[in-house]
Amino acid sequence: MARIFSGIQPSGELHIGNYLGAVKNWVQLQHQYESFFCVVNYHAITNPYDPRDLERRTHEMAVGLLASGIDPAKATLFLQSQVPEHTELAWIFNTITPLGELERQVAFKEKSARQEQVLAGILNYPVLQAADILLYLANLVPVGEDQVQHLELSRVIARNWNARFSPSAPYFPEPQPRLTPTRRIVGLDGQAKMSKSLGNTIGLLEEPDAIWEKLRPAPTDPARQRKTDKGDPDKCPTIYQLHKAFSPEATVAEVEVNCRGAKWGCIDCKKALLPNIVAELSPIRERAKELQAKPSLVSGALEAGANKARGVARETIRHVKDAMGLPLAINGG
Repeated sequence: MARIFSGIQPSGELHIGNYLGAVKNWVQLQHQYESFFCVVNYHAITNPYDPRDLERRTHEMAVGLLASGIDPAKATLFLQSQVPEHTELAWIFNTITPLGELERQVAFKEKSARQEQVLAGILNYPVLQAADILLYLANLVPVGEDQVQHLELSRVIARNWNARFSPSAPYFPEPQPRLTPTRRIVGLDGQAKMSKSLGNTIGLLEEPDAIWEKLRPAPTDPARQRKTDKGDPDKCPTIYQLHKAFSPEATVAEVEVNCRGAKWGCIDCKKALLPNIVAELSPIRERAKELQAKPSLVSGALEAGANKARGVARETIRHVKDAMGLPLAINGG
């Protein structure tokens, strides 16, 4: 069985952008591949943060993943900081990664342009990403289109290490992207990517009334100033895309006909969307309540996942150190 790896930052409660862009896909993939899913809390400390808040956000993220359907019996779910081999391999990879490859990363250019003092963690972020993936010898990485460049760097690093230390029999696979089926959905403001910090998304655990209060004012096709104006659902920045993500095909087809024919107003379209979002999110919300009431279930799942992940990670580090002429740790790690 092929192996996949993917990670998510501990941003706290999951929202529908995370869910549609990554987590819903993970839930399906865990039945098809040997799956390693990681809450990447080392990546989260490259920006200023409050330690207690990071703990809270990490726990909330784990609750959301488990409630969404990540099954510890099917997939390995763990925290990055509980598997120290991630940072060990990242340092090793730093020694074979060209500086130019890091400086040309789009994310580095964007983040460094906004900072008065650029910290090394921002530059080396994608090296740790490569270590995250290659530590488990992952063949596939489920990603969105905006992450493909980082994955290409992972292949460059794998290629560089193999050429130098394992030329006759490449050890690290060159991981390939498995693009998520749901393209990036614009936030409820109709402008930017869904983001909790922008307040333009819906939390996975929100109650139906709260969801409606966010859907109701969301912008639609600007050509529809009145209910009698015919519209184009493809020009509706968010609502039609959410229908395609949450609604049955028959409803999506009905939305298109009624929008183009001015048979529905935009509020009618939103009313048709609401029960479909609620139907999918309600079981997640109920499961999350159960997990929040029993935090030991969450910590136990993460501990078991970290133990399993470390078993694989240690074997990788043993092989890497042996190939590079580096002694193992005193305890054999």
